Amino acid sequence: MRVQKLTFAALAVVAGLSLTACQNGEDDLGRTAPSSASSTSGGSGSGASDQSDGKASAGKGSGGQGTAAGTGSNMNGKVGKCRTDELEITATDSTIDGDPDGTVAVELKNGGGRDCVLSGYAGVDLKTSSGSLSAERTGEKATPMTLKDGKSVYFGINYPINESGGSGVRITGLVVTPPDETKSVTLDWPGAATLPVTDGSGSQVKVGPMGSAGQGEG
Repeated sequence: MRVQKLTFAALAVVAGLSLTACQNGEDDLGRTAPSSASSTSGGSGSGASDQSDGKASAGKGSGGQGTAAGTGSNMNGKVGKCRTDELEITATDSTIDGDPDGTVAVELKNGGGRDCVLSGYAGVDLKTSSGSLSAERTGEKATPMTLKDGKSVYFGINYPINESGGSGVRITGLVVTPPDETKSVTLDWPGAATLPVTDGSGSQVKVGPMGSAGQGEG
């Protein structure tokens, strides 16, 4: 009888130990699960942070592309043509004593904040007391050029000096249209006040291509 009680007591102790072990295991799982969830949540948070950084970087990258475009490069890396609104256009008298013709040098300065391309001839018209007079091209070869931001290029306008002794044709203004553009700029005429009267057969005013006068591309 005593032996049987001892056996029951031993069984009770074993059962108690087993129950305690199971409870410990549940406590461990209970602690482990929140920790794992927290870690996963933290991972997602980090992932979200990385994605946010990625978007921010993409935004900066997009801004960078915008900046690149501001300096003259478009999506395919080519430099765009110069627009009238980006150019500061001025004209000065460049006639040299002894020359048979008068010369006006027109400066186109790139103030657009980006590099741009100029190619060919500008359109040139003189406003006169007899109406508008379009200049003819000299026929010189025109070479495309990239005009750096802040730099200038010049072209020349040649016209005959009025030595007829008469009043001639009075010049009241100069209209310049950059190559491949339709928007014009009207300037004061810096050259001689008049042109000789002609029979009207062809223009007596000639215009050269970009780089044909002054300091070229400077």
